[in-house]
Amino acid sequence: MPGPPTRHRGRRERGSQHIGKADDRRGIGRAGRPTARRRRRRFGDPATDPARHALGGRGGRARPARRLRRGVGRSSGAGPQGSTKAERSPSATPSKHSPSPTPKPRPELPRGGRELSRYRLVGYCGLPGAAALGRLGVGDLEDQVRQIEKTARAYAADREPQPVLELLATVANSSAGPDGAYRSRTSSDTIRRFHDAAKRHRALLLLNIQPGRASVLGEVKALREWLVHPDVGIALDPEWEMGPGEVPGNTYGHTSGKELTDVARYLSGIVDEHDLPQKPLVFHQVAVSVVSDQSALRPQPGVVLIKSADGIGSPGMKRDTWRQLVRNQPEGVRTGFKLFYEEDTEGSS
Repeated sequence: MPGPPTRHRGRRERGSQHIGKADDRRGIGRAGRPTARRRRRRFGDPATDPARHALGGRGGRARPARRLRRGVGRSSGAGPQGSTKAERSPSATPSKHSPSPTPKPRPELPRGGRELSRYRLVGYCGLPGAAALGRLGVGDLEDQVRQIEKTARAYAADREPQPVLELLATVANSSAGPDGAYRSRTSSDTIRRFHDAAKRHRALLLLNIQPGRASVLGEVKALREWLVHPDVGIALDPEWEMGPGEVPGNTYGHTSGKELTDVARYLSGIVDEHDLPQKPLVFHQVAVSVVSDQSALRPQPGVVLIKSADGIGSPGMKRDTWRQLVRNQPEGVRTGFKLFYEEDTEGSS
């Protein structure tokens, strides 16, 4: 198991986020510097005739009144004497039927359908103005999204490529801040800008949470206005989830199977309430110790759980981390992995 992330801030996030394909237990969405080995191992009715008015009975002309003593003649209704029997008959009454309203289409994923299993999810992670946190925050956003598209196509294999923008929506800090939560939140304006870019390119937007000492579920709930959209999911970074007395960057954080289930259940409620397609819930795991009691992890309707093997170091170290993390994999959890373009090439042979 890797030691405390003393170098974690500043360099290790300098990579691409690759999220596992929803139904592929072998891992998906790898980018970076491809190799043959890595490729092999690869997140009324309109048709109804209108009713016709009867004009003047049989001949179309009003009949003269036969019994004036009654005050009214039997008329066809063409004259001012009032309604006739013909007018009151169902065959002469204008149709009250109107075309049935067209059913509103159900929300779909950015590239169609409602299930993630047809797609290979590949993307970059980052935050504008923080180059150390990933490529997504470097340079022109449109250029980065176009590059993600190319990378996704390169690793799609037998699946359809689905580009992903993983924006850090909650960032862990080494200082407590005014509320003592050791985290800051990305502004709504920034999230909106990335969501607009995702919509333009038919990409998924993943909102990444590094909670510090804040409540994970509380941070997820704070993003509800975005989560009601069919193209927005959640990514959790539990290594940055601190307990009392812990400071981000000094030690690995941790979560539990129960806490992940609570988040999945909340997302499932949103999916059900708004009739949304499946939502990805990614949790990055840098070491076995980061997620305790995995047996308590329970998949929820409409939510695809994806364990993203994180890890730091050379390709050999990454493969060893992968083997440990996929051992005794909980039922219903899919796999993916995260690569760092610089650190993961150190020590390569």
